[in-house]
Amino acid sequence: MRLSTDAVLMVVDMQAAIDDPRWGELNNRDAEANIAALLAAWRALGLPVLHIRHDSPELRSPYRAGTPGHAVKPCAAPLPTEPVFAKQTTSAFAEGRLDATLTKLGVTCLVLCGVLTQNSVEATARSAGDLGYRVFVVEDACRASARTDRTGRRWSADEVHALSLANLAGEYARIVATGETVAAARHAASVGAARRAKGILRR
Repeated sequence: MRLSTDAVLMVVDMQAAIDDPRWGELNNRDAEANIAALLAAWRALGLPVLHIRHDSPELRSPYRAGTPGHAVKPCAAPLPTEPVFAKQTTSAFAEGRLDATLTKLGVTCLVLCGVLTQNSVEATARSAGDLGYRVFVVEDACRASARTDRTGRRWSADEVHALSLANLAGEYARIVATGETVAAARHAASVGAARRAKGILRR
């Protein structure tokens, strides 16, 4: 796995709302620890981080602004220097501001983590892939919820997670794990530092 020197870590919808019991069974209990590890690595390496916050317009949504669920979880709390993009749809790219900002900065590579795998993570990854970004989804730093289909069959959170990632794999994104992603970030940062030392890149 190789990341470009402009690889942005994008943390999606990591808000207290994900702990609401209405979601039911969730998978990947270690996802929050893995997100924290990714953030720690990106920050230590001086790589760019941005956050996606869901501001639901629905009155009963746990993600609605002004409710306890709207707060960002401690494991993913943004630093003052890290931009936060608000959205009201599943895809963070729906209204265009995020893509315009990334394009202006020359960003070509995105690393996604967060919740829910089958909702905002998948929708954002699909949009990013369609827009031409190189997209990596960190499978063990995302969480999915169990779902019941129209026939009444209950699909476990692990099954929903796996199918969502299978939908993305290859066509829209590359599916990766936290350990290899951190290692790739370290390599990208070292390449960037070497290029800057030679005057090839500027911060």
